[in-house]
Amino acid sequence: MKRFLARRLAFSLMTLFLLSLLVFFAGQVLPGDVGRTILGPFADHDAVNEVNHQLGVDRPLLVQYGTWIWHFIQGDMGESYIYRVHVAPLVLQALCHSLKLSALAFVLVVPLSILGGLLAALNVNRPIDRIISIAGVSMTALPEFVTGIVLILLFGVWLRWLPISAAWPDGAGLLVQVYYLILPAMPLVLVLFGYIARMARAGMIEALDSDYTRTAVLKGLPWREVIWRHVLRNALLPTITVIASQTGYLIGGLVVVETLFRYQGIGSLIFNAAKSKDFPMLEACVLTIGLIYAVATLVADLLYSLLNPRIRIRNAND
Repeated sequence: MKRFLARRLAFSLMTLFLLSLLVFFAGQVLPGDVGRTILGPFADHDAVNEVNHQLGVDRPLLVQYGTWIWHFIQGDMGESYIYRVHVAPLVLQALCHSLKLSALAFVLVVPLSILGGLLAALNVNRPIDRIISIAGVSMTALPEFVTGIVLILLFGVWLRWLPISAAWPDGAGLLVQVYYLILPAMPLVLVLFGYIARMARAGMIEALDSDYTRTAVLKGLPWREVIWRHVLRNALLPTITVIASQTGYLIGGLVVVETLFRYQGIGSLIFNAAKSKDFPMLEACVLTIGLIYAVATLVADLLYSLLNPRIRIRNAND
């Protein structure tokens, strides 16, 4: 187990390093000038150069990257070019908001998707299987801004059941916050339902056709016990990996949803930082999401190995 986790941890650290390189150098090709953005389009050229020099954006790229990544490892995310405050509090606040939205979407989509995959697998090639499969594929193909607009019109404008903005009143309790987040969470649920349900369906079909399932049935075990103790445990192995891979999307793929519903999360922060060339903010947000994604993948690998020890042993002996 230690060897297995050490290999996974090393892989995660290498992924984070490559991500830091990618986000830093990709940020440099964004159009615009930092000093010009801060001072305005009519600012004097010398004043713009002075601001760029003070911020250090006129230094060689490798020097800028080395300084930034060293400070980031020490817990210093830098200072925002636009807001002129430390980045860390803004990122943590936005991350907390995004985690609330992601947690609600996660709580809704995982049981619904597993239940949908289970029903489809138990009714292969029947109408309920076709309905779930076609609905999942269709919802996956539709982008979030399309389903978001449709849901706003349906539940927010016509029926007036849910608020169209995710900005809840100050001092709102947990239930009120959930009420304001239901509509923004629904586009995420619709997109992820297709991925997770299809994987759960495939895993269930494979597990139902396996020898250990037939053996359990021939032993006279109740069908419910066969499904719960023998089929689900093995069928959910690939589903766990898919759920973990979508965790990064739930945290960092919220730019469209948060912009559409005027929600101050990390996705909205990334969009504004990229638009204003606020490199410290942009890099801190993306690398924070990468760190969360790496942790989620590591946890998924751990759960996968615990549920199937053969995976752990094989990887440790490679």
